[in-house]
Amino acid sequence: MSFLLRVLLSWVVVALAFVVTTRIVPGIQVQGGVTEYLVVAAVFGLVNGILGPVLRLITLPISVLTLGLFLLVLNAVLLALSAWLVPALTIDGPWSAFIGAILIGFVSWALNQFVAGPIGGVVGRR
Repeated sequence: MSFLLRVLLSWVVVALAFVVTTRIVPGIQVQGGVTEYLVVAAVFGLVNGILGPVLRLITLPISVLTLGLFLLVLNAVLLALSAWLVPALTIDGPWSAFIGAILIGFVSWALNQFVAGPIGGVVGRR
């Protein structure tokens, strides 16, 4: 599968994860339709891809001390930063961001596992 197709499928998977999350977590909303979900997913992916590794490296000592649980807080911060950057995404508070980040991660993982069977995987597989 080509790199571009894998990127596009990953983007759609994250957008679908946002759809599921906004339906389950009452404190997270995306105003608009499909286009807004795709924009939110793209910004969240860029924030995670660019700032995520840097912040994970900086907070490595805290993550080690908390046995990795601080990474959940860091993911919530990255989600809140995405909401700050995209007006269509609103998050009511830190608990909504925390629960939403966990749910987005889980749903993205589950959808990637589901897609991995029929087409040979979305991310990282050839």
